Amino acid sequence: MPKQEDAKKTEKAKFGEEKKQEEKKHEIIYASLVRILQTDIPGNKKLLVGLTYIKGISWAISNAVCKSLQMNPDRKISNLSKEEIEQIEEFLKNPKLPKFLVNRRNDFKTGEDNHILTTQLDIVKEFDIRRLKKIRSYRGLRHALGQPTRGQKTRSHFRGKGKKKAIGVVKKKTGGKK
Repeated sequence: MPKQEDAKKTEKAKFGEEKKQEEKKHEIIYASLVRILQTDIPGNKKLLVGLTYIKGISWAISNAVCKSLQMNPDRKISNLSKEEIEQIEEFLKNPKLPKFLVNRRNDFKTGEDNHILTTQLDIVKEFDIRRLKKIRSYRGLRHALGQPTRGQKTRSHFRGKGKKKAIGVVKKKTGGKK
């Protein structure tokens, strides 16, 4: 009798562990999404990690946001209230960060220090590259040719960027045995 009871207990324990693992899988699948600055952030992420999902926010800026708004960086994103999310959005739209943390120092047109986020970052980068091409600067010419712009060597890399074609290579014809 005691052996049967022990077997039943171990069977129940195994079933309980399987059930817990299954619940964890469902928890990951059904985790809520929080939308901050047109970016979906999984609700199971910590605040410090979740903010880095937004384009233009690095780990350093995410940490600066947490410290300046006095929020716990280990808090889950899904546990934030609407007021806290709005507070984060307002801070990110007009960040009061030190000059070395912003990503657009001494802007070409205005001369100001700005921090650009999300799709605006792509647009500004594209306009900068167009301007370089238009004035025919060295970097602009390198961009136009698809070559590296920051001094990398080109002897072995950067050939056929995106094409992946070898020049002068002939495939052997595979035929039947004679």
